[in-house]
Amino acid sequence: MKNIKNICCIGAGYVGGPTMAVVAKQCPGIKVTIVDLNEARIAAWNDPDVNNIPVYEPGLSEVVAEARGRNLFFSTDVDTAIDEAEMIFISVNTPTKTYGAGKGMGADLKWIELCARQIARVSKSDKIIVEKSTLPVRTAEAVRDILHNTGSGVKFQVLSNPEFLAEGTAVEDLLSPDRVLIGGDDTEEGEQAIQSLVDIYANWIPRDRILTTNVWSSELSKLVANAFLAQRISSINAISELCEKTEANINEVSRAIGTDSRIGPKFLKASVGFGGSCFQKDILNLVYISRSFGLQEVADYWEQVIIMNDHQKKRFALNIVRNLYNTVSGKKITFLGWAFKKDTNDTRESAAIYVADELLNEQASIQVYDPKVGDKQIFADLDYLGTRSSDANKEGVTVFEDPYESCREAHAIAVLTEWDEFRNYDWQRIYDGMLKPAKIFDGRNILDHKQLRDIGFKVNGIGM
Repeated sequence: MKNIKNICCIGAGYVGGPTMAVVAKQCPGIKVTIVDLNEARIAAWNDPDVNNIPVYEPGLSEVVAEARGRNLFFSTDVDTAIDEAEMIFISVNTPTKTYGAGKGMGADLKWIELCARQIARVSKSDKIIVEKSTLPVRTAEAVRDILHNTGSGVKFQVLSNPEFLAEGTAVEDLLSPDRVLIGGDDTEEGEQAIQSLVDIYANWIPRDRILTTNVWSSELSKLVANAFLAQRISSINAISELCEKTEANINEVSRAIGTDSRIGPKFLKASVGFGGSCFQKDILNLVYISRSFGLQEVADYWEQVIIMNDHQKKRFALNIVRNLYNTVSGKKITFLGWAFKKDTNDTRESAAIYVADELLNEQASIQVYDPKVGDKQIFADLDYLGTRSSDANKEGVTVFEDPYESCREAHAIAVLTEWDEFRNYDWQRIYDGMLKPAKIFDGRNILDHKQLRDIGFKVNGIGM
């Protein structure tokens, strides 16, 4: 079994970038090259000022600053990196299909397949291929199929090593994970390949936290972990609607059930709904796989988690309309937050996008402030939905760089992301600049509602 000295990672996004930066930091003896065809993205990773790297994660700039140029490299020369590497991580996008069979549910494996074909074409020596992207079960089989039928005589081992990162705490999660999961074949070569990857992680992670399984268990575990977490959010959000009808308080209910050691307190915060690139995609994948095996009840069960989440976002938007006397036409509504959660600039599947879309349909005028997300991204998110023309989105939405400016003359404020800074604003100053009655819809239940009511705000929380 050989010690790995040269790693290549294909894909410089939210997973590949931070994961490989931490590997490079913790393993100074291994050369790590991250490649991507997106020249602008690679240029941003190579920016002399590490604060300009394309992924915002607390602590990531420092990690990149330490390792970049020493044993961490970012390049667009994919072929050379593949050729030199003994181990290749595949970390490309696997979005939900927007066409054909499985549209709206199955994962689009186009990029994974292109990666596998490129690796097969370029490789002149044996390699270990590691699936890092979130993938449907049995993807490794497809990758293996492509690699083994190249006729070049090169041997490949395919491992599954799913990421369990939470955006906003990715660096912390990488330095001190709950567990690292590695799936491989139970052949002698498969076990050697698994061991090579175990040895890399063992540089900084205790052995008892490194779990090894077969490939299929590893692939499925990733989908199931995200499905269980998302299910908890949808469950508490379902109860939040019941609380609003019965005068129960969702925060008190969450606390009461969260102290049960069998349930635990995590992921029991009611909100406007979950977002992010993984939860929805992974559940839809689970639904699609279950349907393709004819497991209708299993598929329906998991699909309900998504249905509840969509309902919660729509309900929040319609609650704003109802509270503003059943019309928001021409009214200014300020969104505080656009990212799907705090401490990240990722907006994928963010609740804010869907709430904005709903309110734009009602002809509202939306003013947005987010500490880490700029206008370009916000308009791209709305345009991606294809609900209306790009010009119409620009007409309906204004993006601000100052939170107080964004709230001026607004009829209502909607809190869509739980950024810590929102709690510490001068709310009296905001109140003075708004139209009265000044209303706040706290989609994350993070503000001090009593203090706001004392100032004069009409406050609506979730589940209370």
